[in-house]
Amino acid sequence: MKESTKKEIYSWVKSIVFAFIIVFICRQLLFTPTTVLGASMSPTFQDQDRVVVSKTTEIQRSDVIVFDAPDVDGKDYIKRVIGLPGDSIDMKDDVLYINGKAVEEPYLNANKEDNPFNKLTEDFSLQEKTRESKVPKNMLFVMGDNRLNSKDSRIFGFISYDSIVGEVKFRFYPLQEIGIPK
Repeated sequence: MKESTKKEIYSWVKSIVFAFIIVFICRQLLFTPTTVLGASMSPTFQDQDRVVVSKTTEIQRSDVIVFDAPDVDGKDYIKRVIGLPGDSIDMKDDVLYINGKAVEEPYLNANKEDNPFNKLTEDFSLQEKTRESKVPKNMLFVMGDNRLNSKDSRIFGFISYDSIVGEVKFRFYPLQEIGIPK
């Protein structure tokens, strides 16, 4: 084999290895793609939507996050952050109260319009669901936007910050829905 051919092959191999290292580092530390499974976040996200999750953002109330399922090994859930550490949470007559103040949830409007039942979310208090009066330190209370069909903190309790994969930042499939989720 010619020396120039060897140099060319070496150059290509070096470039490919470097690209794989960059992709690996980005996926482990910065962001990762994931697929939405199920209808618990409808209409915000549909089953099989593909999203990019940022691993570097600070989680805040109303953020949509992906986390390790607390009740199923090897599975991730996507839900909306409702309660942060120290928050008290109550739901009365389809109105969310955090620390005693009513909180608007505009992401539920489409589901409320299509709801044949009187309420989208049953009345509850945090203490009834979790035996805690406030969200504990290093924990979050999460719920799906499709409240009638969501397995969330009302069922499995709090999730820890350690279980968070990241915050959903971008939808890249389906193509007609591409962009930053609302």
